[in-house]
Amino acid sequence: MIYLDNAATSYPKPVSVINAVKDAMTMYGANPGRSGHTFSVKTAQSVYETRAILDEFFDGYGAENVAFTSNCTSALNTAIKGVLSQGDHVVISSLEHNSVVRPVHFLKEKGIINYSVFDVAETDEETLENFRKVLESNTKLCVVTAVSNVFGRILPLRQMSQIAHDAGVLFFVDGAQGAGVIPISMRDMKLDCLCVPGHKGLLGPMGTGALLHNGLDITPLTEGGTGSRSFELLQPDEYPDRLESGTLNVPGICGLKQGIRVVNLLGVENIRKAENGICNEIYYGLKSINGVKLYESNRDENLYAPVLSFNIDGLHSERVASLLDKKGVAVRGGYHCAPLAHISMGTRNTGTVRISPSFKTSKKDINILLNLVRKIAINDFI
Repeated sequence: MIYLDNAATSYPKPVSVINAVKDAMTMYGANPGRSGHTFSVKTAQSVYETRAILDEFFDGYGAENVAFTSNCTSALNTAIKGVLSQGDHVVISSLEHNSVVRPVHFLKEKGIINYSVFDVAETDEETLENFRKVLESNTKLCVVTAVSNVFGRILPLRQMSQIAHDAGVLFFVDGAQGAGVIPISMRDMKLDCLCVPGHKGLLGPMGTGALLHNGLDITPLTEGGTGSRSFELLQPDEYPDRLESGTLNVPGICGLKQGIRVVNLLGVENIRKAENGICNEIYYGLKSINGVKLYESNRDENLYAPVLSFNIDGLHSERVASLLDKKGVAVRGGYHCAPLAHISMGTRNTGTVRISPSFKTSKKDINILLNLVRKIAINDFI
């Protein structure tokens, strides 16, 4: 199989990640923070190490301000719903994933908030101007993706954050496609909150995620056992306990620790350079095929991460993905849980075929993909 669906989840996982998950089932089998015995303390220490590594990796605001979640979606829902109140206004981009759009729209339907969508344009300058125009006097929060999960477009986070803060607006980032792929520094970019999955660019197991914040007041979505202040009937105020009710996914967290170590060893910039080079080869190869439609005028590496969408004239994206799958090439067709992006790019009727390579994708893999797409485009697919 040629796996080109790393935007959904990275594969294959590093051997050290797999081993860390296995080892955790025996070496860290106690419940962290729930007992005072040595086995529990040892497990809690391993969990803390992952918390500290995440904080360091994203230049965060202290390990206590890193809360583990089951995925990025859970982190985003907690962050978004945890800071908004009646009458607030929210700003999101035209490229957002449903992990942002649905919780925001839900709150609007409940009559709690209103929200505006700004267009991500061809240039950062246009995008920033569009962003400025939708800010209102009661705007409480801006939530944007670091990288579009459909088209790979990188948003100008640092400049947007400055504009938001100058207007007294909180600035949250959905790091689903950016974490481990582009450099993200919470302090340098002045991010109030960053939500990330563990299983994509961080190379960890599925079912892991994290919410990193600067100590702001977030009302938890879930209350329950935290292993602390057990005789108090209200959720603890201290972080991370405030946002971590119930038993943590210790094997997943231990695997995530190893995933981040691998990314650190390879270097985010090195990974990005390698994957962008692969994406560029695919882009220009597809551009030479009659009947293939691409959605970027060029592959400026300052504007695009290694995620690429295309279509073939006369075929739905899911049909193309199915034909490629029959030949052992795994890509994703459809809408990628991002309807606003497809409305914005005019692909709401077809979706797109999404290619997301990894640094392990070979020249041979690229050639096989391009040859298959060429055959599909000329209706010579057998």
